[in-house]
Amino acid sequence: MRSRRILFFGFAVLFSCSFFGQRERIAYLPTFDDRPLHFGFYLGLNQNDFKLNLKDTPTNPDIIDITVAPETGFNVGLIVDLRLHKNLNFRLEPGLVSNSKKIRFNHLTTVADNPQDSIREVVSTYLHIPLLFKFSTDRYKNIRPYVLAGVSYDYNFSSKEKGDDNFANQFRTKTHNFMYEVGLGIDFYLYYFKFSPSIRGVFAINNEIKYDDPANGPSKWTDPINFLGTRGIFLNFAFE
Repeated sequence: MRSRRILFFGFAVLFSCSFFGQRERIAYLPTFDDRPLHFGFYLGLNQNDFKLNLKDTPTNPDIIDITVAPETGFNVGLIVDLRLHKNLNFRLEPGLVSNSKKIRFNHLTTVADNPQDSIREVVSTYLHIPLLFKFSTDRYKNIRPYVLAGVSYDYNFSSKEKGDDNFANQFRTKTHNFMYEVGLGIDFYLYYFKFSPSIRGVFAINNEIKYDDPANGPSKWTDPINFLGTRGIFLNFAFE
């Protein structure tokens, strides 16, 4: 539900900017896009979920039930934009991303000795480094729609990869992760700067789960999981 709200809000912002930009008759910053290199920064919201793929369990195949409840987080970062062509730019957008998720192991809710085993909260702070290609249309008055595509690297400061595992009430993920991103947005030319709202989807390439130590015996938390990877929605507001 929250993901739908972010999507709806994002598209509302994009269409509002587009409508307002078409009403402007004065062409602001007419030579801005001719620069070979420019800089900026962005602020935004995100909602990162986990995509789960469970292992086949021939014995009792229906007992595993794991769900993820994401919360809305924040992102902030810098922009380095290199002009490759009048309609193509290469962008580096390093930033910090913060969010949290609750993983519910619903098949453990009936465990009488320790009901807390059924919930793990994953609070994460990432260094997020996207490398993106930006494909823009020709400018129309004070607006210019575009699409984005590329890959990104995430360094998870909160992964606890080398720390205690679920046997000590700690769900671990990997520190180094890779994503691919796709999105769309609108450049909105103002008097002093360019404002660019965009909405993006971010999807994990690698398996992010750090399995529990087998020396402690079979894990009822990580053993059933075959793949765990981020999938998220980013709503960014860039100022260039």
